Amino acid sequence: MQGFYPLFTAIPLGMAFINLLMAKISKKVADYIAFIATGVLAVMAVRMLFEPVFVYKVGGWPPPWGILLVSDGLSSLLLVVINVIGFLAIIFSTKYMTTYTAKPKYYTLFLLMIAGMNGVVITGDMFNMYVFLEIASIASYALVGFGCEKEELEASFKYLILGGVASTAILFGIAFLYSMTGTLNMPDLAQQIEILGMNKALGFVIALFIMGFGLKASSVPFHAWLPDAHPSAPAPISAMLSGVLIKALGVYSIARIMFHIFGPEPMISSILMFLGALSMVVGVFMAVGQSDVKRMLAYHSISQMGYVTIGLGLGLNPNVDPAVAALGLFGGLYHLVNHASFKSLLFLCSGSFEYRTNTRNKYEMGGLIRRMPITSTTCSIASLSISGVPPFNGFWSKLIIIIAFLKAGYPLYGAIAVLVAFMTLISFVRLQKDVIFGTLPEKFREVKEAPLLMTLPLIILAVLCLALGVAYPFVDQAMLQAAKDTLLDKMAYMSLLTGG
Repeated sequence: MQGFYPLFTAIPLGMAFINLLMAKISKKVADYIAFIATGVLAVMAVRMLFEPVFVYKVGGWPPPWGILLVSDGLSSLLLVVINVIGFLAIIFSTKYMTTYTAKPKYYTLFLLMIAGMNGVVITGDMFNMYVFLEIASIASYALVGFGCEKEELEASFKYLILGGVASTAILFGIAFLYSMTGTLNMPDLAQQIEILGMNKALGFVIALFIMGFGLKASSVPFHAWLPDAHPSAPAPISAMLSGVLIKALGVYSIARIMFHIFGPEPMISSILMFLGALSMVVGVFMAVGQSDVKRMLAYHSISQMGYVTIGLGLGLNPNVDPAVAALGLFGGLYHLVNHASFKSLLFLCSGSFEYRTNTRNKYEMGGLIRRMPITSTTCSIASLSISGVPPFNGFWSKLIIIIAFLKAGYPLYGAIAVLVAFMTLISFVRLQKDVIFGTLPEKFREVKEAPLLMTLPLIILAVLCLALGVAYPFVDQAMLQAAKDTLLDKMAYMSLLTGG
């Protein structure tokens, strides 16, 4: 697979432009191009899980002068999350997006977003990470406002402005790093920073990165764009934004930079744990009072990503037992994968409900399990998963994080995680009561189940939620262990990219 590794960016970039050209001949061909491109990427991503770690030198140029593409446990994990969820979102879009115009342009933007996220995950230098981050970000700005209604355009504009602020902060951070070290190659940066030692200038760079990537990850207090952007976007884009994009552009980037360039630092650890706990609490309490289903899910994205952030923060803490830090990091990465499955499923379910009922207000629905049994059942599975009800997948990752913080001597963070899990359960019990069960309104008596191309991704994601939960204690967690070990072993990463 090493020779095919650049195709993770080349395929979606090439097909994005071929799609526009072919659409001039026939608009229906756009569905097939997007389906084939994302399907091939999903198969390649799963195949990468069974490949050994390697570095692809673009043009044969050695580090630190050449561009490096890295395949390790962490990048392989994120590639699976991005491309599998992207493939299912494209299947869902085939029928769902018929209610919108200009489907070929939608697919082009979607493929550009996939290309950008794949590029961020596989690159081994800061400059290319920034370039691919901008490709994905600009495509997502346009996709949020794709419906061209007032609400959607306003949300897209807010996302654009705040995303521009984040990109500027990240670019300044990269510029400061380059001025201090003379390189943007990640292992070379790590070596130079070890020589320099931690100082005020590097502290300022870390602050810029936490603000910039934290905004991309929608961590509180950098979350203002997300509650408007996610409800306004088409349902498959909401699933991609929440299930994939905030992870690839935000959480992954923070993890890769903080673990592999700066290394474990008490200051970084404390900041990430605090921001993660703050996101958990603010997000869940804002979600409880929402009547718009997609807006409620958006706030839960903020809350659930807090679990991942505090897990990363504990992993960066050099003052706790390394085994406990590793346990917290494992829980954070596990919750990242779980969140991608159940939150993508929830947004796609909300899209199916809206597709048939023409409303997102949960108080206008009710009893939909009688008319939309597949969508309702899969929504219930996702609700149980995000609420942390055993034996669904969300239970195990939350339990691991709670145990890790109690063992590390941070009972307050463990208590916050328990409280947020309880409040999440309350929120989704109310969602089940208001949308799925209860009395079916008269106007929905003739509502039918969503089309097959929309229900098929729901079934696959529901099975994934069950598999990641029910089967978790009985299977080898090699994929997650490899990602955890990649982050914790900074020297191995530097050795891999520098050739020894």
